[in-house]
Amino acid sequence: MNSNSIRRKMKRFSSSFKPIMTVVLLGSTILTSNAFAQKKAKVLNEQECSAKRWSEQKANDWYKIQPWIVGCNYVPSTAINQIETWQEDTFDPKTIDKELAMAKGIGFNTVRIFFHNLVWEENPKEFKKRFSKFLQIADSHGIRVIPTLFTNGTYHESSFPKLGKQKEAIKGIHNSGWVQAPGANIVNDPSKWGSLEAYVKDIVGSFNQDKRILFWSLYNEPENTARGAKALPLLRKVFEWARSVNPSQPLTSPIWKIPGSPTTAIDIVSFLGENCDIITFHTYETPEVVQKFIKTMKSFNRPVICTEYMGRTRGSTFENTMPIFKKENVGAISFGLVAGKTNFYYPWGSKAEDPEPKMWFHDIFRQDGSPYSKDEINFIKSMTNTK
Repeated sequence: MNSNSIRRKMKRFSSSFKPIMTVVLLGSTILTSNAFAQKKAKVLNEQECSAKRWSEQKANDWYKIQPWIVGCNYVPSTAINQIETWQEDTFDPKTIDKELAMAKGIGFNTVRIFFHNLVWEENPKEFKKRFSKFLQIADSHGIRVIPTLFTNGTYHESSFPKLGKQKEAIKGIHNSGWVQAPGANIVNDPSKWGSLEAYVKDIVGSFNQDKRILFWSLYNEPENTARGAKALPLLRKVFEWARSVNPSQPLTSPIWKIPGSPTTAIDIVSFLGENCDIITFHTYETPEVVQKFIKTMKSFNRPVICTEYMGRTRGSTFENTMPIFKKENVGAISFGLVAGKTNFYYPWGSKAEDPEPKMWFHDIFRQDGSPYSKDEINFIKSMTNTK
């Protein structure tokens, strides 16, 4: 099914969540010969790298030999954003080691992390050394890594990407220092993409055979138009650049809104449906919506992983959502681990000087290792079969 066909179908059902729409909206390329299918269906370590999208067979064979993918989006508690996470002066392997041990202790086997192109541009060699150190620490805890190269997300109006000392966290405000990568002004200006191409090819190319990397989440929430970002042209190039270095790991970018909703970005979702090796999505909704979203995503006939969920005050909790993911064999990557400078535990839209909320939004632990909720920890352990 070509892009125009998908767009037409999506427009027809743009005001509905009808499950049947997914059958016609989200097609995958049909293999044209048995010989080609057999060639593309070798299991993981024997699979041939290709500059083309993985076939359904290859993607599903890869997924069959994975454990249940369960973990969290991780930012060290001592960092306010991606830049502070990776800059030389603030890179904090001691804290990373301590906090990933907490993740391992509740049975998490995966963390999703966020890069910033500016840190790479400052010194590519040293940036890759720090990333290698992170991979070493994660591997020591039996945790694999999902790197995210770009994101449109931003929260506080004064946040913008720059190197050097980052602004102090604003008490009470969720994610007060988070920044876009590369930033809407660059996203919308192709004349500034030269360094971005070098960044993608260098990072993905340098680690394209590293088994500690589970997959690449190339562009976080490209549907997000914060600060006027119009991501589709850059998104196309990012996939092209990443494919060109033949990674052994699958490529993806998450779908942000359930297809068919009034806010669906039709062109972007169509592109992702035709180009992602595995399907990833985000949801901070009730179990009923999660079930609909999963059904929609499964119509791609590819592995499905939720790379963001769990906002307690929105009705998205470990207790009501994690069992759905496990039953449906959908990967489950929650948001947040240790409460810190990002203020993830405050809800979206919180105000300066708000007191610590009685019910946390994201995060699982305090910095001293004590849990937000012992009952919640016990539940997570029961789901991950961890003593």
